[in-house]
Amino acid sequence: MNDKIKILNDKLALAKLGGGQARIDKQHQKKKLTARERVIYLLDEGSFEEIGALVTHRTKDFGMADQQFYGDGVVTGYGTVNGRLIYVFAQDFTVFGGSLSETHAEKICKIMDMAVNVGAPLIGLNDSGGARIQEGVRSLGGYADIFYKNVQASGVIPQISAIMGPCAGGAVYSPAMTDFTMMVQDTSYMFVTGPNVVKTVTNEEVTSEELGGASVHSSKSGVAHITSTNDVECLEDIKKLLSYLPQSNKEKPIDFPFELKEEVRESLETIVPENPNKPYDMHKIIEGIIDEGSFYEIHKDYAENIIVGFARLGGKSIGIVANQPMFLAGVLDVNSSKKAARFVRFCDCFNIPLLVLEDVPGFLPGTDQEWNGIIVNGAKLLYAFSEATVPRITVITRKAYGGAYDVMNSKHIGADMNFAWPNAEIAVMGAKGAAEIIFKREISKADDKEAKWKEKEAEYAELFANPYSAAERGFVDDVILPQNTRRKLIKAFSMLENKDIVKPNRKHGNIPL
Repeated sequence: MNDKIKILNDKLALAKLGGGQARIDKQHQKKKLTARERVIYLLDEGSFEEIGALVTHRTKDFGMADQQFYGDGVVTGYGTVNGRLIYVFAQDFTVFGGSLSETHAEKICKIMDMAVNVGAPLIGLNDSGGARIQEGVRSLGGYADIFYKNVQASGVIPQISAIMGPCAGGAVYSPAMTDFTMMVQDTSYMFVTGPNVVKTVTNEEVTSEELGGASVHSSKSGVAHITSTNDVECLEDIKKLLSYLPQSNKEKPIDFPFELKEEVRESLETIVPENPNKPYDMHKIIEGIIDEGSFYEIHKDYAENIIVGFARLGGKSIGIVANQPMFLAGVLDVNSSKKAARFVRFCDCFNIPLLVLEDVPGFLPGTDQEWNGIIVNGAKLLYAFSEATVPRITVITRKAYGGAYDVMNSKHIGADMNFAWPNAEIAVMGAKGAAEIIFKREISKADDKEAKWKEKEAEYAELFANPYSAAERGFVDDVILPQNTRRKLIKAFSMLENKDIVKPNRKHGNIPL
């Protein structure tokens, strides 16, 4: 009994400390934090309330009866981040390597149920060696219980996973089913089968970092949405991400104070080059449109030919999907389609309006793309936009060619407002290629084939490669000057704020997975 009283007093002291910034000096920030330090740093000062502090495992085999630790390797509870309620669990690697037992899983499931019932975000701080071997199938059952609850919570509350140590085997599937997965450089890794198994099966020599480190998952696999340099930065990233999100699917994100002024941005006028084949950085256009310094990019190092992230426009949270001409000319491919589709579906789940900045010459051609399913993966993005009921606005900054024009939130698939800049090119394909096909006979019969080709290219561009033909048919709502884009978008999103669409009565659609 005295031990239990002591642990209660210790936990009370930790809870009162709160505000981890005051407790963790700069030198310590570079190191791995303990489970409790992570929780205390994440939450507002004095707000943490622990649940299940006295829970212990029930295993009697393999000498486990003599190894009892309060909490059983996971800290669970609730508190606030910037005054907003969140639920959190943090696995403690110092207790049985953070391994998951039956009671460990029960604690996590209890917190997940509370989060769903109350309607508040769930944060998981993962640092575990996997299933507790001594418990056998009971541990595996615990994982399955968590997986099931992840799915039930999906689209109901935001779920964020921070991988702050090892995460291997079946444990990886819970973070994979949450909305965002964060990793810490050099100290965290995720894989289904570890280096030893890989070597046994494939005879391939690979380290944990090479197999499933943060850099690998942030740039190659796309498993990690955000990578941080240390634990403290990761926790700060969680706080920042939460600021763009609502508490649940029944609410909208919190508005920041904003006063509408002139909102003209002259800098936008000179970003897109006159030469349609010259690249430019779409980040400059994003920064010229949104509230200053508010862009928070997701999946920054993965499928860089498309940009996704959160920002604020007129103090309101929005999701941005934008082609990036600096990489692969901004084409859509397998990875960029999956990346954008996932982001669009998240924003639609949680009432976050979508802004699409379009400069897309088409889909990436080649056997690699076709054999890896560009058809079905491109369809994922098309499906995601078509299904979304949040306010959706597209701005065509330059190219909108072929099927990619349809996919990138066109009017035809339910976009609310579509704007185009004066130099926009909306056509089936580029003028040069189109002229070669349409006027093939005339060009072949001409004395100067090159001159004739250029003449017909200019003719096609005059007729089709501009925004006015589309505007005449209502496919574009307005052709606007670049410097007026921010003002137009603020007003349009404000007009669409109370948009409400009644979906068909069905169990669910069948997205092409």
